Amino acid sequence: MQIPFVDLKRQYARIKIEIDQAIQNVINDTAFIGGSYTNSFESAFADYCSANYCIGVGNGTDALVVALKILGIGKGDEVITAANSFIATSEAVTLSGAKVIFADINPRTYNIDVNQVEKLINERTKAIIPVHIYGQPAEMNQFLDIAQKHKVFLIEDAAQAHGAEYRGMRIGSIGDMACFSFYPGKNLGAYGDAGAIVTNNEEYALKARMIANHGRIEKYSHEMEGMNSRLDGIQSAILSVKLKHLDDWTTQRIQAASLYKHHLENTDLILPSIIDDAKAVYHLYVVRTKKESRNSLITHLKNKGIGVGIHYPIALPNLNAYQYMGLHKHEFPAATRASQEILSLPIFPEIKESEVGYIANSIKQYFS
Repeated sequence: MQIPFVDLKRQYARIKIEIDQAIQNVINDTAFIGGSYTNSFESAFADYCSANYCIGVGNGTDALVVALKILGIGKGDEVITAANSFIATSEAVTLSGAKVIFADINPRTYNIDVNQVEKLINERTKAIIPVHIYGQPAEMNQFLDIAQKHKVFLIEDAAQAHGAEYRGMRIGSIGDMACFSFYPGKNLGAYGDAGAIVTNNEEYALKARMIANHGRIEKYSHEMEGMNSRLDGIQSAILSVKLKHLDDWTTQRIQAASLYKHHLENTDLILPSIIDDAKAVYHLYVVRTKKESRNSLITHLKNKGIGVGIHYPIALPNLNAYQYMGLHKHEFPAATRASQEILSLPIFPEIKESEVGYIANSIKQYFS
């Protein structure tokens, strides 16, 4: 049996007619940049996130960069984010001109540890970016309290959390802004790079649209210098089709996660842990094993035809890219240890019950 880590071909086969027609419509209308298809998706995704505004941009990294620019964050400022994330989160902070400050993670959820964040706030702190890692919501009520107490901005990195909920609130509707990626492998993925900013603040929405489109609303009326980061018509049309299926796909991901839990709860693996009153959407299904056994377990699973991944094998502060900051691994013990022990198993809406069973049995064989 061959089970890929993610299978976009299966997904396309299920919605091929809808996708092909959507792409053809854009071509027929030559609506390649902006226009009705982008407007339609932005409106639908804002509604989906229970937010007032959605601004499509070129990718998830740009969404974060634009969000920071909107808030006037730059040189001399500090922004706190998680030590466990893809580099896009911290990279965006540096691209804005600000200094990234890493906070260690909660070893149970792998999300940024809310108890570490407040210790890092000082007069230079301008924002906190909690990452809803793997599709598991961060503890947003506590982050809201901290942000209000210290008068700092709260930007959600929701690149892996399309459709997730925290205490009945959709991720994307809670902070000052939320930033989404529609990279093809995401729960809601385009067929290329794409991203969006979601907010309830009208002023932020207007600024986001201007910054992402060369500092303008009208064609040659540039109010500021901006950047070129626009969600194109074809990706918008594809995303509009996929958005209609997203809730069903989320249900299927949750069912797959439940199957994994049923099969693996009595093994030596540590399984995902979800905070109370949260709905996780399982962009990734991340388990944990002993450091000394991870590589051999990966080899065993690959020999069984099972695709696996590690998200992420090096904690952000430990990357060569941040050596200039003079950070040490012992400052981020939870993120460092997790990076050496975590393993991502295949999960996607189309994965079959028999495939989950095969993966689980293969893991049990390894530990037997």
